[in-house]
Amino acid sequence: MLTIGKTFPEFNLIAVHSADRKTAFQDLNHLDYQGQWKIYFFWPKDFTFVCPTEIVGFGNLHNDFLERNTQLIGVSTDSEYVHLAWRENHNDLKLSPFPWLADIKKELSTKLGILDMESGVANRATFIVDPNNIVRHVSINDGKVGRNPNEILRILDALQTDELCPCNWKQGEETIVI
Repeated sequence: MLTIGKTFPEFNLIAVHSADRKTAFQDLNHLDYQGQWKIYFFWPKDFTFVCPTEIVGFGNLHNDFLERNTQLIGVSTDSEYVHLAWRENHNDLKLSPFPWLADIKKELSTKLGILDMESGVANRATFIVDPNNIVRHVSINDGKVGRNPNEILRILDALQTDELCPCNWKQGEETIVI
C-alpha cells in the first residue's frame, strides 16, 4: 500500500459531479486542484449500506474542508453510470457536493495498493494529500466499519499546522514545543 511521504500517483478518470445527466460527467486528473490539499476516500461499492453514510458525513463537512483549502474526492471501482444512478436514486446522495471518481479499470486502486484482490473492489481507504501531491495520511477501515469524517478533518488540521500535535489535539489548541 502507498504510504506517507510518497507521491500520489498520476490518474485521469471520469468523475461524477452531480445528479444532473447533462453536466454530471467531467474528466478529473492528478493535476486538478493544484495548490490545494486533497482527501481521496475510497468505498467498496455503490448501492451498499455503510458507504452512503460516509458520503453524507463527508458532504456535511464539505464547507469545513473548503475553508482549509482542501478538496474532497470520493472514489470507487464502479463506473460513472453506476455513480450517477446511485446519486439519482438515493435522496441523501443527490446533492453530494464533491466529485466521485469512477476507477472502473481499477488502475488507481491498484497503484495505491488498496484493491482487495478477493472481492475485486477498493478497500475503505482514505488518503490526505498535501498541495505538493505528497501523501501525508493513510488509513484503511474494515469494509463493515465506516470512517469518522470529523477525525479526518482533525488530522487535516493537525497536518496543516506543520507542528507536533498531541493525542486528540484540536484546531486552536496548543501544539508541542520542544
